[in-house]
Amino acid sequence: MFLKLFFERLTIERQANFMRRRGIVVGTRKKDGREGYLYMVNNLFAEIFYEEDNPKLKVESLVVLDGIGKLNSHLERDARAR
Repeated sequence: MFLKLFFERLTIERQANFMRRRGIVVGTRKKDGREGYLYMVNNLFAEIFYEEDNPKLKVESLVVLDGIGKLNSHLERDARAR
């Protein structure tokens, strides 16, 4: 809970930096021809898309998911939309 409140107050760039430095890469996935990176810190997940699919470049989008259930719902919703 505290982590989520802290995390939401950060800018998108700081959120991405936090996930890269403190998180574990759970995996990558293709979405609309782009590669997204899934990170986890405790029970907080983030799916991050970078410019040119390169994690060293600027963040294009970041989706924060609080808990494994929300991550699962997010992935299932995307799979059904295809």
